[in-house]
Amino acid sequence: MPELPEVETIRRGLTPLLIKQEISAVTTRRKDLRWPMPGKELSLALPGNIIEDVLRRGKYLLMPIDSGCLIIHLGMSGVLRHHQKNIPFIKHDHFDIAFKNGSHLRLNDPRRFGAVLWTTDPIQEHPLLTKLGPEPLEEGFSSDYLFKKSRGRKGGIKSFLMDSHVVVGAGNIYAAESLFIAKINPLRAAGNLSKKDCERLVAAIKKILLSSIEQGGTTLKDFRNEDGKPGYFQQSLNVYGRGGQECVVCATTIEQYRSGGRATAFCPKCQKN
Repeated sequence: MPELPEVETIRRGLTPLLIKQEISAVTTRRKDLRWPMPGKELSLALPGNIIEDVLRRGKYLLMPIDSGCLIIHLGMSGVLRHHQKNIPFIKHDHFDIAFKNGSHLRLNDPRRFGAVLWTTDPIQEHPLLTKLGPEPLEEGFSSDYLFKKSRGRKGGIKSFLMDSHVVVGAGNIYAAESLFIAKINPLRAAGNLSKKDCERLVAAIKKILLSSIEQGGTTLKDFRNEDGKPGYFQQSLNVYGRGGQECVVCATTIEQYRSGGRATAFCPKCQKN
């Protein structure tokens, strides 16, 4: 599933291609993905309007125009690609925006867990966005915030970090890698973290996410950026997906457990705390 670095990589790639471009037509090839697609609304609202910006909130891509905002989520396997000209649709191409300059933006989503939505209300008031936690790379996500938010929480710190109401974008891969850098056991109760622990962890999360964005995200199965290219952060993974292998720091065997259907790997020596 594309996580924050992957979505941010796509946003950065699409911004110079889409901003200030006039929409000429919209094609919706399904009635629904994860939720119903407002095909008729989009075909009436978008043509003739100009993409004002390409923004991101959590894992949602936001494309405001004068009368509202297009919201796109890539789900488990969605890929947004920009084509310089109209090309034939292929299997799982579900949504297409044609621009006046002849280019196209097309969503391909084999598993159909993505979303294409439309709102005319202030975007910050959309039900999918109102309860999201702070962006991890912004000032609102600080060690003080994490310490206060974690008080009284008995669940493991990794699960806590993956809660989008706590912070957006610290998904399975990046939570595991950040906890390794911060030398914190993922099973440790979130409420037991000290202020020093939170300082190390917040710094690690920011470092890991920035590094992944610089490398174009992580390609494990489905992710490709807007040009169809993979991300390369997987080459820097310390623990995620490395259960049974040697730790890159101390050569101890990486342990792995499953919780809530997700695999979590960690080094029992480097992450004692």
